[in-house]
Amino acid sequence: MAVKVLVVDDSGFFRRRVSEILSADPTIQVVGTATNGKEAIDQAQALKPDVITMDYEMPMMDGITAVRHIMQRCPTPVLMFSSLTHEGARVTLDALDAGAVDYLPKNFEDISRNPEKVKQMLCEKVHTISRSNRRFSAYAAPAAAPAPASSHAPTSSLASSAPARTAPARATAPAAAHSPAPKRKPYKLVAIGTSTGGPVALQRVLTQLPASFPAPIVLIQHMPAAFTKAFAERLDKLCKISVKEAEDGDVLRPGLALLAPGGKQMMVDGRGTVKILPGDERLNYKPCVDITFGSAAKSYGDKVLSVVLTGMGADGREGARLLKQGGSTVWAQDEASCVIYGMPMAIVKANLADAVYSLDEIGKHLVEACV
Repeated sequence: MAVKVLVVDDSGFFRRRVSEILSADPTIQVVGTATNGKEAIDQAQALKPDVITMDYEMPMMDGITAVRHIMQRCPTPVLMFSSLTHEGARVTLDALDAGAVDYLPKNFEDISRNPEKVKQMLCEKVHTISRSNRRFSAYAAPAAAPAPASSHAPTSSLASSAPARTAPARATAPAAAHSPAPKRKPYKLVAIGTSTGGPVALQRVLTQLPASFPAPIVLIQHMPAAFTKAFAERLDKLCKISVKEAEDGDVLRPGLALLAPGGKQMMVDGRGTVKILPGDERLNYKPCVDITFGSAAKSYGDKVLSVVLTGMGADGREGARLLKQGGSTVWAQDEASCVIYGMPMAIVKANLADAVYSLDEIGKHLVEACV
């Protein structure tokens, strides 16, 4: 059965191009279009698409407000289009927080210069997030983040002025596969890898950690180069721990989370120093979870606690294998709380997971596990 898509954009050119690209795929059907957020809400309720592609800046109602209303009235996977700028990153992160599943850069030049590449990326994204629809009604909306410390400002004017969100009524999630509470251990590093669904997942995990968290943290999120600085700033404002985009030569320390910069690779050494390397074109992911996990395995032996969160594909599996061989610990997010159960599933199927926890358990258990 074809994936039904609603295309939302105030640009007639962009609506036509997106519709043409998607319609060229026989497994995708464009069932309607909308020119603003209000139309998007009405069309989503009337047409019941499997996926909605959404622009942000539109007349009458912007994309983020539309996403919030859609999540409350008829939860549907949303793919946001965004600009590759700091402001575009901020807006995209707000959209993900509102309930969007994933995003793609909105680049008119790429559409004209690389139509086949754009077609492949767009169709793959649509198919990927449509598969989340089976569990989308069960995937709880992100809880409102804890109030940031008094020294932290709101994440953005949009976020600070938005009305408080309430989780829409949804089907009960499947029972999670609960693992026993973790054993305490003097870990020298916590390493967390994630992809699709990761920005919201990381926010939910990291906001549970106290400022006195005793281990250094490294974060690997599949994300464009233009986005990681804005994402790190957002997390830093919301969390009690400190969060920053990693730079070459940064020193690992307790209570600090370093986010791998987009478009590059992050490694750690035994001296507690971070190395940032150019993104290797031979690798699909920049940053790559396997690269960071592998360097942690080499540098810290059995003293690493690694966590693989929601995301498509299998990045992190081979790095986790190296960590396990060295005696380190590997956790995976459970299927019920994942947006896309790909990366954690790869860990579980390879018998590499020491524990499988729901998203809301992971932060609590990190506190319990780290001495």
